This record gives sequence, structure tokens and C-alpha cells, in this order.
Amino acid sequence: MAAALSLAERGVGRTGQNPSVGCIIVKDDRVIGRGWTQPGGRPHAEAMALAQAGEAACGSTIYVTLEPCAHMSQRGPACAQLLTEAEPARVVIALQDPDARTACAGMEALKAAGIKVTTDVMASQARQSLAGFKSRIDHGRPFVTLKIASSLDGQIAMADGSSRWITGEVARAHSHLERARTDAILVGAGTVRADAPQLNVRLAGLGACQPRRIMLGSTDAPHGWEVIRRPQDIAELGCNSLLVEGGAATATAFLRDGLVDRLMLYRAPILLGAGKACLNDIGLTQLQDAHGRWQLSDARSLGKDRLEVYEKAN
Repeated sequence: MAAALSLAERGVGRTGQNPSVGCIIVKDDRVIGRGWTQPGGRPHAEAMALAQAGEAACGSTIYVTLEPCAHMSQRGPACAQLLTEAEPARVVIALQDPDARTACAGMEALKAAGIKVTTDVMASQARQSLAGFKSRIDHGRPFVTLKIASSLDGQIAMADGSSRWITGEVARAHSHLERARTDAILVGAGTVRADAPQLNVRLAGLGACQPRRIMLGSTDAPHGWEVIRRPQDIAELGCNSLLVEGGAATATAFLRDGLVDRLMLYRAPILLGAGKACLNDIGLTQLQDAHGRWQLSDARSLGKDRLEVYEKAN
């Protein structure tokens, strides 16, 4: 299952509204098929793995990171149907599909065909991998990551607005990798006017992984951009994941509205003093209310800089 989860990571940010799923087929202690959700959402991981395994899938064990879909689609057959026709001995599933069209129906179809089904294997890891898809299904909006690159004293620019570059090359490369793993990137209209950002992925080999560009504001956006007027309007984007890279006003707006699920804090070992702070008033009135909202999930050095990742506490 860990290997299947690794395969699923290859499709993150590239599968449209579909979840990025990984699938591995094992028979006689050998991997005979593997697959992950392809760009645009089709073919699904199970279809890719079954095509590779062929008739040898009969009697095999199939590991898949999300319950096989059971609802009909014009874009292809249901994966539960494909698995049933392949006649494996066992299907191991990490996580139940939160989509009401499939939830439990995929597993029941397999069981009805006499296939042994095992569930909840590495479910917590799968839940993290599928956070964007689950957020769209459960909450009607994409999973939101707020990225902030600042000095040690929380400044994102000098007093005159100059900010290139706060962090070094390694940290910037890592942030481009995060861009490649997201469906859309958002900045505020002020950032668009001041910096004319490209918001593209500039890493070798990832040129095809270009997220949608979203501007928060009421003015016309540059060609190729989309506009939303309020943070709550991200529900209309119809995507699984959103990376917010805007300035202090945009970051503050998303935090005030409780729309941030993950914080990525890139910190450079510099002090700016009188600069531009990374946040404005986020609506706290008592210090005690600030505690317990975030929990550290990752921390690492990126060259001379430091990255800390925080998830919203349950």
C-alpha cells in the first residue's frame, strides 16, 4: 500500500476534479501491474494497472489507495466493474470513497462477486494524500495551502516593497514543486499590479504541470487569469487544491474566513526590521484563542532557509 500511495503522488495536481489514486497488482510475490490516475482524471489507476497485468490479474491481490469507483461515467467504465471482471482473489483498499455516488458501493460490488475485501490499510496516509479531493467532496471547496516566505521577524518585503529575493534558490525551487502539485494558485489584485507574477512552474521536467492562475479582486485580470471577488468564491473554482501566494492582505483575508487548511512557512535567516509584515489583523481578540489552532506536520532545511509546515488542528 505504501508503494501504491507513492504512485498516487505522481498525479497530484494534474487529475482535475478526480482524486489522484495509486494501484498495484501483486501475484506470486511479484508486481504484475501498477498505475496511477492520469492527467485530466482518466484513465483511472485501476484501469492502468489492469491493462498492464492483463489476464494474470485473475487470482491476484490488488492494492488501491481509494475505494474503486462504482458509478457510471461517460468517460469510462466503473473501476469496481473492471476489477470484478478481472477476478482477483483480494482487493486491499486504503480509504472509503467520500463521494456519495460510490461510498461503500464499490466495496459491496466486489464482495458480491466473491472477492475478498480488506479496508482501512494506511488510511491516515491515504487521507492526507487525498486531502484535496476530500475537501471538495466534504466541504465544497478546495484544500487551501497558504504559503508565506518571510524573514525571521515575519517580514515579507522591505519597507519600500522590494522582496526579491527573501529566500534562496533551494527554497524557491521547493515552492515551484508545490506549485506543480496544486490545481490552482491565487494572489491578490495588488500583487498582480505590483509584481506582474507569472505563477508558473519553472522546474526542468515539470513544464506540463502548470496550475490555473486566480486573482482575488474586483478588477480585470490579465489574459489567461481567472477572477474571484471574495475568498469564499473558491468554492466555484471546482478544483481539489489551491495554493495562496498573495501578500499580507490576501493571506489575512483567507485566515480571517477560516479557509486555510495548511500553512507553509519559508523562513530566511535574515532580519528586516521595519518592513512589510506577512499578516494584518486576522480577527483575534484574546491571546488564548490563538493557541491550539495549528500543529506542526513537517520541518526541514532548504539550503540556508527553513521550511515549517502546519496543518489545521481538528
